[in-house]
Amino acid sequence: MSSQPHGAPVPAPDEPSLVHPVTPGPELLETAAGTLRMLAEPTRLHLLWKLGQGPQTVTELTAAAGVPRTVVSQHLAKLRLSGLVDTRKDGRHVIYSLHDGHLVRLIQETFNHADHRITGEPTHG
Repeated sequence: MSSQPHGAPVPAPDEPSLVHPVTPGPELLETAAGTLRMLAEPTRLHLLWKLGQGPQTVTELTAAAGVPRTVVSQHLAKLRLSGLVDTRKDGRHVIYSLHDGHLVRLIQETFNHADHRITGEPTHG
């Protein structure tokens, strides 16, 4: 892998990019805020965290979240409409998964940040 002037690695042509240099404009800011709004509800955040561990069925997500299936289904519908989760059919089951790896990292970093706030562990530079 070669490096860009600012030190960010340049992915190989067949390798996905993890870093996208951007300049926030109105559309990007609104889209990013929409993503954060979806993460701002504890049950949805929990569902997204579970999906970060791999694809799951509604039944699996309901068991993990500890809330009624109807609540899980409503949150999953919002997440699907917002483009944060994808679905595929497997027989009679619908399998949910996160749309991309950026979400996995965003959710993990959100929990890492919260853990530092709760435990008082020093922050990273």
